[in-house]
Amino acid sequence: MPASTVATRTLRTIALVAHVDHGKTTLVDTMLRAAGVFDAHQSEDLVDRVMDSNDQERERGITILAKAASVSWPGPDGEPVKINLVDTPGHADFGGEVERALVMVDGVLLLVDAAEGPLPQTRYVLSKALAAHLPVVVVLNKVDRKDARPDEVLDEIYQLFLDLDADDHHIDFPVISAVAREGRAMVGVGMPADDADLRPLFDAILETIPPPPGDPDAPLQALVTNLDASDYLGRLAIGRVVQGTLRKGDPVVICKDESVAPTGPSGPPRRKLTQLMGFDGISRDEVAERRAGDLFVVAGFADVEIGDTIAGVESPTALPRLEVDEPVLTMTFGVNTSPLAGKEGSYLTSRHLRERLEREILGNVAIRLAETDSPDVIEVAGRGELQLAVLIETMRREGYELQVSRPEVIVREIDGKRHEPLERAAIDVDDEYVGAVTQAVAPRKGTVVDMRPGDTGRTIITIEAPSRGLIGFRSQLLTATRGTAMMHQHNAGWIPWVGDLPSRKGGAMMSDRTGVTTGYALDNLQQRGELFVGPGEQVYEGMVIGENARSDDMNVNAVREKAKTNIRTHAADEAIKLTPPRELTIETAIEFIADDELVEITPSSMRIRKRILKEQDRRRLKR
Repeated sequence: MPASTVATRTLRTIALVAHVDHGKTTLVDTMLRAAGVFDAHQSEDLVDRVMDSNDQERERGITILAKAASVSWPGPDGEPVKINLVDTPGHADFGGEVERALVMVDGVLLLVDAAEGPLPQTRYVLSKALAAHLPVVVVLNKVDRKDARPDEVLDEIYQLFLDLDADDHHIDFPVISAVAREGRAMVGVGMPADDADLRPLFDAILETIPPPPGDPDAPLQALVTNLDASDYLGRLAIGRVVQGTLRKGDPVVICKDESVAPTGPSGPPRRKLTQLMGFDGISRDEVAERRAGDLFVVAGFADVEIGDTIAGVESPTALPRLEVDEPVLTMTFGVNTSPLAGKEGSYLTSRHLRERLEREILGNVAIRLAETDSPDVIEVAGRGELQLAVLIETMRREGYELQVSRPEVIVREIDGKRHEPLERAAIDVDDEYVGAVTQAVAPRKGTVVDMRPGDTGRTIITIEAPSRGLIGFRSQLLTATRGTAMMHQHNAGWIPWVGDLPSRKGGAMMSDRTGVTTGYALDNLQQRGELFVGPGEQVYEGMVIGENARSDDMNVNAVREKAKTNIRTHAADEAIKLTPPRELTIETAIEFIADDELVEITPSSMRIRKRILKEQDRRRLKR
């Protein structure tokens, strides 16, 4: 057997996929620790959730970006086998990251909570893996939970495979029971022994996941699946060598489309591969070559994009470009035009905004940009509200000021009829609020398709509703359930346009002048609705400072001061008691606003405003 073929047999690449909060990132931590990636002197705190390196990932407790690491584990013959681990997001909003990750791997580690069972995101990611004909290792995690029901959950997993029309060889998957937090695992369904380790899991990976199919001696084809940047090296192209060998110092060409690129002067220019890195543990180290199946990091190609093929110069042939699901929501990003613009941010102009968004789509294949009638406003399309909110939060942390509109759904013509996207959502809620949830879904043209017990005292309700109907539903759900509900959703196809849907009940309470809010003015206003601002805050004309208890908009004076007189009464001199204002996040703000309103975002502030600030201009427009 040639040495090159032996090399590929000592390599496995696997993606870890799961629903949100089923313990996927924790399992990666314990796998890295079990394989000796971390030094003995490193504490538990230093290596906790090591793959969630992004600030927002740690704050939100979710994985947003797909990342890779590698471990070495002894094979059946004692020879070490390198296992590449690709951690993927659990939210459907970041499905573009999932789809890119599946292109890089030869199998899937499907992690399912032994109490909750397979949930919507489990179905979404598994359908993608089965479509790519990837073998699956199933891990029943958290079997130590008091409410764990591993046998029932395993039956649900088998049913999920059948629902997705899986082939027989896919359904014949190995089952591992694990307590990822403690690094214990066993084959089959049960409770791992106290002295157990993760050896059964690693052995199942080596037995089930095949080595990469590519031939290291074939002509070079390496697919770029992700982009990164370095202050020292510039743009970094990350991907996988499909076949051939990528060698430092060799000439290569970058193929943009799926065709045989011509050689000679009319073909793509030759490039010299000057910087080549590979994954070793959680770090990137310089290497001399990357063989078929290996993950790579290449620096020095400023124009490389996701989906490009790095090919050899002899017969450069491009691989099929990455295909991802289309966006379903769109919103506008514009230059901040409020009276307070430019006081907090560093990047203020349309040029700054456009350059940042164009840089985003280079590394995020699930985002689309489109021009609008105004050069200062760009239309941005994405998978869902969470994905767009993460982008907005990232930009504000980088020093950008902008204003964004309410999300709208993208419509499609199917058989001559207008269709809109459909969402399937799983809502985990306390039993006492089941009635409140079903009542809230009905006016939004939603239907309950499944209802089953969850954790002790909780119920999991699965609903289907138009994407339009779920805009703003998350905040209403949290209010109705006193913040105890959890909702996860994903796109479920297209349905005929369902007609008009209800919007928020209350109108906007808008400041009619510029100034600083006073406790005296807000004390009077809080009786007429719910406020978004407290005393001592800067407001301007047309800024929305609260939600009216009635359905109509209302102009108010939030900066009025108490008149100074010599008359004293005991009742009038009592201390003002203000209800704390409603705190808005980016998600709740973009869900709340109406079509004639915008959310103003700066590095340190977030305000809701009318598109047209002056009241007389708004009145003139209505005539």
